[in-house]
Amino acid sequence: MHVGIIGVGLMGHGIARNVLGRGGFPLSFLDHPGNQPVDEITGLGATPCATPAEVAAVSDVIILCVTGSPQVEAIVSGKDGLVEALKPGAVVVDCSTALPESTQRMGEIVAKAGAHYLDAPMTRTATHAHAGTLNLLVGGEAEVLEQVRPVLASFTEAVEHVGPLGHGHRMKLLHNYVSVGFMTLLAEAAAQAADAGVDPQAFVNVLATGGGASAALDRLAPYITEGNRDALPFAVANAQKDIDYYRAMSEAAGAQQTIADGISSALSATVEAGHAQAYVPELVKFFRKLPKT
Repeated sequence: MHVGIIGVGLMGHGIARNVLGRGGFPLSFLDHPGNQPVDEITGLGATPCATPAEVAAVSDVIILCVTGSPQVEAIVSGKDGLVEALKPGAVVVDCSTALPESTQRMGEIVAKAGAHYLDAPMTRTATHAHAGTLNLLVGGEAEVLEQVRPVLASFTEAVEHVGPLGHGHRMKLLHNYVSVGFMTLLAEAAAQAADAGVDPQAFVNVLATGGGASAALDRLAPYITEGNRDALPFAVANAQKDIDYYRAMSEAAGAQQTIADGISSALSATVEAGHAQAYVPELVKFFRKLPKT
């Protein structure tokens, strides 16, 4: 199978190198200014393409790894989009974090073009992407998933089929609501502890041996104790986007979102203060009280 990828960013770069190196699949990618440096993947044989349609024309499997639904919709159905050149029976694997309703619409458009659509958002981090140990939550037809499983195996540790098309993104938004929510809560608590002069290592130790033990603590602890933000290279703006997608999904379902509204407010204030591209662990710093003047 010839693989295409659109979105060679922090996550997509790791996916691309493993599709090539571990999987041994030929790879084409969209040449885009938002890509990470592509010297490594071109050195492994990857071929740049000028438009999504050019990627589609040569690919049996097309992986999307972009920011969210507006970007996915433009890539799939916009000018020079995938649907203009999809090969019959090709499979689009959307690894982005997107709105389920948008995903279902894109799936219908791709189906009318004679191809298939899977939503397969990722959990874990860019470090796992480069190690080839991502987890995927896949929505769509089980038979289509089996068709592309060899490609997915090249960059994943676990691939879970979670239901029909749209359920992958629904599950991802549920996951990210809990994950980002935990980290936002933890950052606020760590900021209060720092303001009060609590020893940061003692703070982490107490949580780690009690009810605060969690992946959220593991990811924020290096920043809390050492000021090292790189354990989670995930921008605050992206965290806010994911929470707001969750809120939109909840509103459409008539579900309660009181806590989600509070998380969104905290993240929005940080973005509006000019810290959109800061990493989530840095919320600990931004949540600290301002010095008295």
